[in-house]
Amino acid sequence: MAALGLMFGLLVSAPSMSKEATTMHASGPFEVKLTPQPAIPGIEPARVDARTIDKQFHGELEAHSLGEMLSAGGEVPGSAGYVAIERVTGTLHGRHGSFLLQHSGTMNRGEPQLAIHVIPDSGTEQLTGLTGSMAIIIEHGQHSYTFDYQLP
Repeated sequence: MAALGLMFGLLVSAPSMSKEATTMHASGPFEVKLTPQPAIPGIEPARVDARTIDKQFHGELEAHSLGEMLSAGGEVPGSAGYVAIERVTGTLHGRHGSFLLQHSGTMNRGEPQLAIHVIPDSGTEQLTGLTGSMAIIIEHGQHSYTFDYQLP
């Protein structure tokens, strides 16, 4: 137990190894195709919905992504939630590689909250070490993204 305390003390007081990184910004339109999947056994289909995600990003992120999404609705209209994971593969400001995005969204009686983050240590090739968060904008039926990110 004392060794654990000593180790924790060393971890807390160890100097930071991270370098200062500049936050970069990417934006552009994207197309998305959501394909319904078979109902989850034992769950009422009207309650939980599974779909695959197929996206094509344009702009400073030129990439294709594939993923899976689960969504569910509550008893009150306008209340729902979803989670998703997608692998994005392509170029980000000319740097090639892939990374994973994790989505968590809720709609509380029509009030949306959405968080989309790069899964830590999921970047590959020239995107190794990528961190960041993405926002989705839907206006007049058109989808676009803004992506604030850092690379070492």
